[in-house]
Amino acid sequence: MNKTFLALLEEATFTKEILASGVTQIRNANYARKGLYFQSFTSLATGLERIGKLCLMLDYYIKTGGQFPDLKFVKNKIGHDLQIIYTKSKAVVCDYNIEFSFQNNIDGSLHQEILKILSAFAKGDRYSNINFLVTQTRESDPIYYWYTKVDKVLYEQRVSVKKKKTIEFNAEIIDKFMTPLAMVRHTSETRDEINLIKDASFATGMNESVAKYRQLYLLQIIRYWVELLWGLQSLSSKINHEDIPFFSEIFAIFYNEDKYLMTRKTFDKKQ
Repeated sequence: MNKTFLALLEEATFTKEILASGVTQIRNANYARKGLYFQSFTSLATGLERIGKLCLMLDYYIKTGGQFPDLKFVKNKIGHDLQIIYTKSKAVVCDYNIEFSFQNNIDGSLHQEILKILSAFAKGDRYSNINFLVTQTRESDPIYYWYTKVDKVLYEQRVSVKKKKTIEFNAEIIDKFMTPLAMVRHTSETRDEINLIKDASFATGMNESVAKYRQLYLLQIIRYWVELLWGLQSLSSKINHEDIPFFSEIFAIFYNEDKYLMTRKTFDKKQ
């Protein structure tokens, strides 16, 4: 195993692990555990950038006959913006006519909204609370944007009318029985106060109903780059197979149908 092989192997393994952690955490994040949003966003933004860069660096490797780009190229031509990295990846797909077993793009409005939120998080929104303390204004809030642009849309589009009625009914019943006995004090993802048991119950029910879908859309984004990486693995191995590890083995957990991706709750543990 040469140094190039080991560097690629370590990078791919690290990237797989942080992506697995991020998609596991996003399923559990809610108004009562907001820290999980930040943990998940950090892992996902970092992991998607790294797998996207791996793809673009392998593209360079193939086109130059076995050379990797220098630091200036990586900084200026690839950068950190996930939406730009995705746009460049689509050009790579066309250049090599790479075939996909699943989705050959992530152009859907929700996929793009997720990329936008994660990209903004990586570029500065992760410091939204610190920025507020310093400036006394809140120009951005990644959890707010996630809730309004992703979760609410998923709830409206993917959760059945029957399920929505059940969530509302349960909230009414729990409120009737628990209000004389208990109290609740929380803030929602939109920073509104939650001081009614009915509202807390509804928020919990809504979160649980969209959790598997929010995870699915993120896994579809990851799977897109995994499939692209596998296609580039084959092409780059023809140049020098001693340089290129089997990315197909490292990222195998993400190469699955939607049904499996939506039903599996944890991706950071071997099962």
